[in-house]
Amino acid sequence: MPIQQKAYALIGRPVGISLMDGTGVSGILCSVQGGSIYVIEYLYHTQFATKHYTFNQVRDILPYPQCPQQPVYTPQPLY
Repeated sequence: MPIQQKAYALIGRPVGISLMDGTGVSGILCSVQGGSIYVIEYLYHTQFATKHYTFNQVRDILPYPQCPQQPVYTPQPLY
């Protein structure tokens, strides 16, 4: 699937983005406009930033996988 189609399909979802320079970023894919994707990324403490990356900077966009189903812990009585 072309990267542009993939981006449109993942708007509003948490994604990992592999960049052409070998680095990666993660965040929520907010929009696709003018040949760029816009991603809200966590910076630190209570700060987030919306950053944009052009399609020629992006190698791939992957959705975050679902969390594995964990059994719920139910404490047992001690008696």
